[in-house]
Amino acid sequence: MNTAKDDVRQLLESLPEDCTMEDIQYHLYVVEKVQRGSQRAEAEGALSQEQVERKLAKWLDR
Repeated sequence: MNTAKDDVRQLLESLPEDCTMEDIQYHLYVVEKVQRGSQRAEAEGALSQEQVERKLAKWLDR
């Protein structure tokens, strides 16, 4: 399991040399949101694509 510092190093290495501080902040924000979403899905469960489509069908078929 990577530490937060490892994740940041990996992110910085993947960004172009001319990226801005704003670019770095945005990518850190996205990484955090994805990690939190994955953790929440593991803890609380998630719906499959088919389940979501069935639930939304009543709203989309109007």
